[in-house]
Amino acid sequence: MVGGGSDAFIGGVHRMAARLDGHYTLLAGALSSTPAKAQASADALGLARSYGSFHEMAEAEGARDDGIEAVSIVTPNHVHADAAIAFLERGIHVICDKPLTSTMEDAQRLSDAVRASDALFMLTHNYTGYPMIRQAKEMVAAGDLGHLRLVNVEYAQDWMTGPADSKQAEWRIDPARSGAGGAIGDIGTHAYNLACFVSGLTLDRLAADLDAFGSGRTLDDNAHVMLRWKGGAKGMLWCSQVAPGNENTLRLRIYGDKGGLEWSQEDPNVLWFTPLNEPKRMLTRNGAGATGGNTNASRIPGGHPEGYLEAFATLYSDTARAIHAHRSGAPAPSDLLVPTLDDGLDGMRFIAACVASSDRDSAWVTP
Repeated sequence: MVGGGSDAFIGGVHRMAARLDGHYTLLAGALSSTPAKAQASADALGLARSYGSFHEMAEAEGARDDGIEAVSIVTPNHVHADAAIAFLERGIHVICDKPLTSTMEDAQRLSDAVRASDALFMLTHNYTGYPMIRQAKEMVAAGDLGHLRLVNVEYAQDWMTGPADSKQAEWRIDPARSGAGGAIGDIGTHAYNLACFVSGLTLDRLAADLDAFGSGRTLDDNAHVMLRWKGGAKGMLWCSQVAPGNENTLRLRIYGDKGGLEWSQEDPNVLWFTPLNEPKRMLTRNGAGATGGNTNASRIPGGHPEGYLEAFATLYSDTARAIHAHRSGAPAPSDLLVPTLDDGLDGMRFIAACVASSDRDSAWVTP
């Protein structure tokens, strides 16, 4: 692992997700940009090998016969590209937190490195790992909603309503570390990726209105985005980190000419399906009417809740299957739904288009 020291929220999440299904063992890390902190975090986790920098780690692990097979990169955005490239060049598979990078220039450098390397690259858009989201994707693809007309998504939080005085908030409002997008890059890309994943649609153009309500902030903490999808569907995306009363309110609503789907991350084991002119139906995780994507991503019988960590773990387990196939020279399993470089590049284009549109008084922009 690169980043993810003992006081980092997302590092702990990645470690739990990686352990859940028993596919990974944490062997080495460069857990902080400060060597002393990196060593202290490694000692706390019982890591056998601690490094003072990711450069040192990539070189040393790449030279070992028993070196790591994969690295999880959980740093602030501006480190993603250089860290990932260092490991890709040594044939080490990369699991990277989103968004892809902090700048389009870095995204292109990383893209070139992924395409030049034999190693795999996965991006952790973890919400795609929920069983009910995978069922929703299958239902849309099967035509249960008919021709799609509306794809609306929102992700609202409230933790930055006041001063950004925590470590987690501090780097997110710094353009040098976060990139051109604030909330739109942090959680807006998650919402956008989820809408694309389930609907199967490609964005045609958008019109965005980004705001920085917090005192002294240069990056957005709230965004309203109008969406026009190829094929004629329309939609809206709202993301905010200054909406009191919202903790992690991620919601997706998709409607076609034959029916609609509604899902909320805060009640993730339920998917509401309404066929046109029929009563609303409650579909559940691993319950009656579950599709293959639902059951394959479920670990326990229906009625026992699964949530955020399990969804995250599904991406790690899917990646493990891809690594096992790669190790044996076999093609990747055909049912893999792991976000890749292309999803990351799409997310970067989405952020850039939102910023460009907002700078032009919400003009329509093609990503």
